Amino acid sequence: MTKGNKKKCLRDLAVAVPAVLLAVVAGLFVVNAAGRVDRTFQDTKFERPQTVIVAPRSMTYRADGDFQKNNYPVDAPLTTRKLTRSFEIMKYQVSASDYEQCIADGGCQPAEALPHNRNGLSADAPIVGVSYDDAESYANWLSQKTGEVWHLPTDEQWAFAAGSRFTDTALGIADDDAANPALRWLKDYEQQSARKLERSPEVRSAGAFGENELGIADVAGNVWEWTQTCHRRVNIDAYGKIVAETPVCGVYVVNGKHRAAMSSFIRNPKTGGCSVGVPPDNLGFRLVRDGRWYAVVLKRLKEFSI
Repeated sequence: MTKGNKKKCLRDLAVAVPAVLLAVVAGLFVVNAAGRVDRTFQDTKFERPQTVIVAPRSMTYRADGDFQKNNYPVDAPLTTRKLTRSFEIMKYQVSASDYEQCIADGGCQPAEALPHNRNGLSADAPIVGVSYDDAESYANWLSQKTGEVWHLPTDEQWAFAAGSRFTDTALGIADDDAANPALRWLKDYEQQSARKLERSPEVRSAGAFGENELGIADVAGNVWEWTQTCHRRVNIDAYGKIVAETPVCGVYVVNGKHRAAMSSFIRNPKTGGCSVGVPPDNLGFRLVRDGRWYAVVLKRLKEFSI
């Protein structure tokens, strides 16, 4: 092959390879695994959820998990986290009427009716009695409806969105006292007793708990929100560095007035959870929109296991 022909081949490849990749990606949006036209494109009649942009900033943050040092339970280390890229999150929790649309379309299972909401939920009240699995189903349905990618926030994203309403629930026991279990038991007892007095599980209308400084409504009200973060067990060294970590996926972090860990199928927090103490009043959720231009492509590639 002459030098001129080699250059021509390289030019042809430079054009052909992106074209082939583009064709493959385009095919992911048009045809599903069964060979039928896919419903990825936006339903133009569907009203998009109201959202708030969480801008980059730094915050002090204590990660979720059961932390141990020298085989004794301790508070997670307090760290500084930096949000380098803004993200978009729902202003309100997903409402009962929003969730009802998903049920009507066959994308979601009915929520569990809870005794303290015996009079039912108003249309604009947050949906409760829903599991992590239900929230994931709704996120997939909403993604199809809007032609965008919606997902549960991570624990860290939720903390950034919560702002001043994100509560540090550490017991505040010095590491030197960690070997004395009685101290931790007493502190925990005091904390749980205070939480019992704060319980008010009857669901209220959207906006009843006001907005935080970012304009996000009902954060840390009486509806705890699912995140996509797996609960974990962590061992740290004398300097607070993680030396061993065991994620417990299938058990997820829920956030509200305090953190809790719930199995993915739990709808009523009173019936079971993976953390001791006072359970959340209700389980609901709000979603984050992935605004990256290639987010839909990544989602489709993941679905096709490419």
